Amino acid sequence: MKIMVAVKRVVDYAVKIRVKPDKTGVETKNVKMSMNPFCEIALEEALRIKESGLASEVIAVSMGPSQCVDTLRTGLAMGADRAIHVESSATLFPLSVAKILKALVHSEKPQLLILGKQAIDDDCNQTGQMVAGLLNWPQGTFASKVVLDKERRTATVDREVDGGLETLCLELPAVITTDLRLNQPRYATLPNIMKAKSKVINKVTPKELNVELKSDLEIIQVTEPPKRKAGVIISSVDELIDKLQNEAHVI
Repeated sequence: MKIMVAVKRVVDYAVKIRVKPDKTGVETKNVKMSMNPFCEIALEEALRIKESGLASEVIAVSMGPSQCVDTLRTGLAMGADRAIHVESSATLFPLSVAKILKALVHSEKPQLLILGKQAIDDDCNQTGQMVAGLLNWPQGTFASKVVLDKERRTATVDREVDGGLETLCLELPAVITTDLRLNQPRYATLPNIMKAKSKVINKVTPKELNVELKSDLEIIQVTEPPKRKAGVIISSVDELIDKLQNEAHVI
């Protein structure tokens, strides 16, 4: 069984985000980039499934400019067997990504497609659902636990919902998107980092996949949230009560 995992290159989670002066987006020049944390969890889950003997190959996929190769090298160092880079300089919105993933699924024939539930740069939380719809595959989103049954060819997914946990049984092939509590991603060891440099990364373009990229979204403006006012130190309970009564409604 093959497992395909989509990994995205995003601004590192520890970096303070800065909006471009022209307000067209977030500044990414001279900024540390890394693999999206939810994608790390998705890749870790695929690797654990393979290590348990339920899968034969894990394929990492990333889309975007040439720098995405660095993200794929990280995935290979973690343990992925192969990598595919869909090279594109265009801005890729969720529907375009879903169409590209659909084309790759048809060519690679994986039985399981695992994605992070969302990327921390745009927080769209749409790609997994869209690609499941395009493929007409069952989906288990926000997964906090995944159990595969090779004989029955099913995946049992515990997913986090507003009211608690929901358990789904999906017939394979299926799409799963991962939540934070699914696992703790491993660190790539130095020997594996060195080995990853010799692993194959296949390059394709959307045109070669017969995918036409259309921008179905338009970013009008990106702005920073309003800055919070500085806090004050109070000296007594009476002063606290006074401020709560007279100033708590002031924004």
